[in-house]
Amino acid sequence: MHADMNTCAPRPTVSANGKLFRSLDDSVLQEIFSAAQLRRLPANKNVVEGGQRPHNLLLLREGRARSYVLTESGSEVLLLWLVPGDVIGLVSLLPKPPSYLASASTVTECEFYVWDHCIIRELAKGHPQLTENGFRLALYYLKIYMQRHADIISKRAEARLAQALLHLATTAGEVRPAGVTIDITNEQLSSFSDISSFTASRLLSKWERAGTLYKERGRVTLLAPESLMIL
Repeated sequence: MHADMNTCAPRPTVSANGKLFRSLDDSVLQEIFSAAQLRRLPANKNVVEGGQRPHNLLLLREGRARSYVLTESGSEVLLLWLVPGDVIGLVSLLPKPPSYLASASTVTECEFYVWDHCIIRELAKGHPQLTENGFRLALYYLKIYMQRHADIISKRAEARLAQALLHLATTAGEVRPAGVTIDITNEQLSSFSDISSFTASRLLSKWERAGTLYKERGRVTLLAPESLMIL
């Protein structure tokens, strides 16, 4: 992973700790974050690539990123829209980690806390709660994927798209005078909703005509989120 900046990490904020460092006291957190590097990457930059050997565990401190897998045909299937506190490379907590299961890239300019594999392993040995938290976090991500799979079977495309928009508005949206803005392309949104790009475009146009949202290239602004909740 190449970075534009590589410095010693500052003392973490509560929002940056996320689920991975839950139940660890301040002295332990200071030790963990003192061992990290702070790296900044520009927008649209690869962070990790699926199939590669894990070298780092990364915690998103600022910005937005996405985690995805590529199909055999080269299509991108969006798994997670990453926000501060989310983790990339949980497999690095293992002594002999498998390859990265998914790829990740930045959506906006991002800052990451980064731990080398050998360093995070030593920290995990000294603080077993770290490994336990990592396991719980992995189960949390698995739960999200399981729910998405169930939604494909049990919910209509319209409901899945509405649900995705509301989720993104809550976790990654920016509140502005006009509404809640989400920086995401139609293709990414359709992938995140597990529907076709054509269906996503048709539904977004329908909701735009109804005054529920406003769309532009690479961005959707929710004007009346309550209209999506009933779906």
